[in-house]
Amino acid sequence: MPAYQVSRSVEIQCDPEQAFEAVSNYRTWTTWSPWLIAEPEAKVTISQNASSIGSTYAWDGKVTGAGELEHQVLERGKRIEDELRFKRPFKTVCQTSFHFAPSRFGTKVTWNMNAKLPWFMFWMIPMMKTFIAMDYQRGLAMLKDWIETGSIPSRCSVHGKKSIGPVRMAGVVGRCSVFDVGSSMEQAFEQARSEFRRLGLPSEGEMISVYTRFRMGAGEFEYISGWMIPPAVEVKSPRLKVWTLPAGPAFQVDHVGSYRHLGNGWGVANQLVRHQKLKQQRTGTFEIYRTTPPDTPEDEFLTEIYLPLRQ
Repeated sequence: MPAYQVSRSVEIQCDPEQAFEAVSNYRTWTTWSPWLIAEPEAKVTISQNASSIGSTYAWDGKVTGAGELEHQVLERGKRIEDELRFKRPFKTVCQTSFHFAPSRFGTKVTWNMNAKLPWFMFWMIPMMKTFIAMDYQRGLAMLKDWIETGSIPSRCSVHGKKSIGPVRMAGVVGRCSVFDVGSSMEQAFEQARSEFRRLGLPSEGEMISVYTRFRMGAGEFEYISGWMIPPAVEVKSPRLKVWTLPAGPAFQVDHVGSYRHLGNGWGVANQLVRHQKLKQQRTGTFEIYRTTPPDTPEDEFLTEIYLPLRQ
């Protein structure tokens, strides 16, 4: 069967022993799981002893599916090896692990998965690697905040299907890895702001980013970052691209909290759209930043996420 491997890392300001204790205790997983955020009401069953060899963590939900983790190797302060058994939506067994190593900033935590797919699903491997890596990145970011500060500035509110638009925006086109989207968009907004000022264009509208293309195999986004503009405003600049969307239905999820956790909102939106079997348009998904720094504290940033749907 075709095999694949996923690995993501984060540096946490703590010692390896503290990071190990947090991850080896399955009772902490409901706090920083990158999947339960889409279905917090999913049933979670944890064995009485949650942090020893043979301990299990099982979940069962309509959106998240069903499965079970079991601790197989626990080397204090160094590594954890688990067996991951998916039961639904399909049955498969994977090996996952965490490695903890001292670093200049505290501890480098690395989350790994080794898995296989049936031979006829080999074409899904690039997509699976990208999506799982994004989930691991989200989970590690939440784990880092929780260990370092005791809280995670990330909350999602699902509005579901609603009418939106029309939408018209102008901005700078960018391309980046899914893991570098924050820094890449920051540069794009600076370029767009400079061009708006040069042309005397109004920038009082909401800040917006439109994701125009997602190369799953390469793990890359193409996007446009800029501002909403009125229909009558003419844009004459090769540096700016105008994007429009007619009025219609979209699936909306709001994310409140730090931009470094914004992927949680997108994870929730995409999981729920797939679960509800809604059909997306072949056009850009987008996020509107209703509050921005420095006027708003980081844990109160409000970002609206929209997935346009077919009529």
